[in-house]
Amino acid sequence: MFDYDGRTGYEPISDTDRKEFHEQGFLLLRNVLTEDHRAALEEAVDRVYAEEKAKGNTTKDGTLHLLGFLERDELFGQLLTHPIAFPYMWGLAGWNIYTHHNHLDVTPPALEPEKPYWGWHQDGYRQNSDPETMDPNLPRPMFSLKVAYVLSDLSETGRGATKVIPGSHLWNSLPRPADLTVHNPDPEGTVEITANPGDAFIFDRRQWHSRSTNLSNITRKMLFVGYTYRWIRPLDELHIDTDGEWWANRTPVQRQLCGEGTHTANYWGINWNGYVDDEIPLRKELKERGLLDRSIPWLR
Repeated sequence: MFDYDGRTGYEPISDTDRKEFHEQGFLLLRNVLTEDHRAALEEAVDRVYAEEKAKGNTTKDGTLHLLGFLERDELFGQLLTHPIAFPYMWGLAGWNIYTHHNHLDVTPPALEPEKPYWGWHQDGYRQNSDPETMDPNLPRPMFSLKVAYVLSDLSETGRGATKVIPGSHLWNSLPRPADLTVHNPDPEGTVEITANPGDAFIFDRRQWHSRSTNLSNITRKMLFVGYTYRWIRPLDELHIDTDGEWWANRTPVQRQLCGEGTHTANYWGINWNGYVDDEIPLRKELKERGLLDRSIPWLR
């Protein structure tokens, strides 16, 4: 539907990008969406936003944070295997993955000046506690990562963009100010991800990050798609009609990414005999294309 110069979503990422991601915890990718694709996604977001606002599901200032949005439009389902972004998902996390968490965000200009707020966090909830070690210098596992598609102009600071601390994905804690009733400076090294419409960024769930207040006159519009291992339970609840057109249009790989599996062991990447299941759609696709790599644990 959209022209990506023959890109298939199965072009391996570079060693340079992999190294930067592992060192910094995030990657900013320029011009991921063509302009016609970006515009079509924005139109779909505007439609969903209007529907949710009519139901009273936005905040008083019009903000919408909608979980599990993928089945709301055909274009959203196609994002699961976007030809430029998807190689980073399987390239950094492997073939036994699916989307456990995805959200559509619309953030209009703030109605009042910024209030004191400390929103710095890592994603994952109990994933930040249950696998904790007694050694604070030993980072917890990544477990998941997200790709964030930028639909509006976030090329200047103050437009509600995500803030990150590069390299902080290797920290298990972040000092918290004693008094949260006053404005506190952002942690040292903070970067606000300024991006153009059509850009995207990818980040490790452990990356310490925070929302920022939209102090501009531009409405921030973003789509976030998270990927994790199939043996981890979903965070968001999808409402997919498996007899409907949206599901019928999904490829085998996209169905895997929506959580489909043949049996419980399949989610662990194996058959009941304990051997790797080569029929898992993404593994099968990578194997047929010669993209499995025993030197990379998650691509074995």
